[in-house]
Amino acid sequence: MPNPAINQLLEEQTNSKSVINFSIDDGFISLRCLSPKKLRFEIEYSLGKGTTSNSFLFYKKQDLTAVLANPPGSNFEEVFLPALNKVIPKNLKELIVIVGHINPNRVNLLRKLSNQYNNITIICSNPGGKLLKELWTQIKPTNANNITLKPDIPPIPKINLIKQETSISISNGYVIKLIPSPTARWPGGLITFEEKTGFLMSDKLFGAHICSQEWEEKNRVSTEDERRHYFDCLMTPMISQVNRIVEKLELLNIRTIAPSHGPTIETSWRSLLNDYQRWGCQQSNASINIVMLFASAYGNTAAIADTLAKGINSTGVHVRSLNCEFTSANELVAAIREADAYLIGSPTLGGHAPTPIVSALGTLLSEGDRKKKVGIFGSYGWSGEALDLLESKLLDGGFEFGFNPIKIKFSPNAEILKTIEETGTKFGRKLISEERRQQRRLSGGININKSDPSLLALGKIVGSLSVLTAQKNEEESNINSAMVASWISQASFSPPGITIAVAKDRAVESLLHNDDLFALNILNEDNHHKLLKQFLQPFPPGTNRLSGLNLLRSPRNQPILPEALAWIECCVKQRMECGDHWLIYAEVLHGKVLDQNGVTAVHHRRTGANY
Repeated sequence: MPNPAINQLLEEQTNSKSVINFSIDDGFISLRCLSPKKLRFEIEYSLGKGTTSNSFLFYKKQDLTAVLANPPGSNFEEVFLPALNKVIPKNLKELIVIVGHINPNRVNLLRKLSNQYNNITIICSNPGGKLLKELWTQIKPTNANNITLKPDIPPIPKINLIKQETSISISNGYVIKLIPSPTARWPGGLITFEEKTGFLMSDKLFGAHICSQEWEEKNRVSTEDERRHYFDCLMTPMISQVNRIVEKLELLNIRTIAPSHGPTIETSWRSLLNDYQRWGCQQSNASINIVMLFASAYGNTAAIADTLAKGINSTGVHVRSLNCEFTSANELVAAIREADAYLIGSPTLGGHAPTPIVSALGTLLSEGDRKKKVGIFGSYGWSGEALDLLESKLLDGGFEFGFNPIKIKFSPNAEILKTIEETGTKFGRKLISEERRQQRRLSGGININKSDPSLLALGKIVGSLSVLTAQKNEEESNINSAMVASWISQASFSPPGITIAVAKDRAVESLLHNDDLFALNILNEDNHHKLLKQFLQPFPPGTNRLSGLNLLRSPRNQPILPEALAWIECCVKQRMECGDHWLIYAEVLHGKVLDQNGVTAVHHRRTGANY
């Protein structure tokens, strides 16, 4: 474990970003960048707990060479670069930079490093080198008055490509093993393992967006909610690739896992590897599978893809993600033939779709089944010709769209991402409904499941009818949602607490993570029918379920229905996965009875097979 003494190197006052220096071993340190606020609107950051970006440096003062693994992106450059300059001099003989993945944000920081250090060698995977060369001179468009300022772009440094597992010896007896780890989201993935210390620098794998100064997590439970959310947002659509990487890592003599985001895992890393495989199995066994074909230039289309996939996956439908730029023609054809539905996403670059997307579109038109639904999505700057091309070609080809095309200008914000996630959920439900209708036709229309004696008995358990309302206030947005709830029970006296079961595909589920607030509006038997009608209606994706209602507010600003019999305000403390539901345990913070003479509305069911 590193020296517990923490050296605060720098703090940038305007945005509270900072860098902490941890000593891991002799001549081996970690520079942890912290941001208490989330940096982007991508869904992986939606818990709003900030983030860290962990980089690792091998260097001793008497050496003329330094090795930097997994530097952060440019959103941390104003604190990271000064912190790095305090540790290593600019007159190094060589600075070797190991890059675990390539994206425009990280390329921007690599350019800054090249301006400060003359002799840089970048180590990356073979696909990573291809992306690096493509992005080095590209300038991301901005939506600020449609003006793009051209940055000072230095010549691209020397690149050392890693095509297979390779070990290199560096100073002080350290031996670094470089493991290519390509995935659809990060085709240039490269994991770094230091053999002497057993220190695994896993880059994007095993991460969690938490702003924590602690070097390691206290225990697995302390970060499980954040790591599972990160997994669901990013890893599930490429689970077969992730599982292959995890199986390879299990053969290493690991002592510590240090991802690029979040605290390290020292005592329970094997449990985390098992969790990754267990979580993935739930999706791998799905009866309905969708193939998602995409390319992403600046990360916006990839963010849309992640969000759409998360919404679909919440219904139990599996999405398989393929990056068209790094997928062979044979793999593409096989995936399309095996899929039950198709998604294709593209940015618009110079008024056109990228060549790999045009090629994938041609394959989909020739190999796709017109009886299966299709959906398109993507981002654009000042024009959206690529998305228009996808839409027109698929319509002309006889395909039926499962949802309206998702066309986002520049970067999606929090509200747009919530709408995209709900669009995915609605699409997944639609596919499941069609599958069930087909099964009923094949079985003669008899639903045997609902007549099961045990399910009939289970249906005799009753629950109070309530409306759960939740609102999360952020700097640039206020996101709220609501649902009818009846699977509720008091769970503790001290502190007073309740449990509530929430289906994974409920829109409000994303607002019910640890430390989130919500209100439970307990309905009155005398007047609950109007409220049930209001909240049981099908809502289009992105609809504000509380719009137009006359609401009260709890002490911590949660929405209260004045027609309710009573309300309690709660804070989520723990989540447990239970089949197709999450079981939420929450502590009661405040509450009030609004009608002293009222009686609680109760939900009676005929069967335990449905609500």
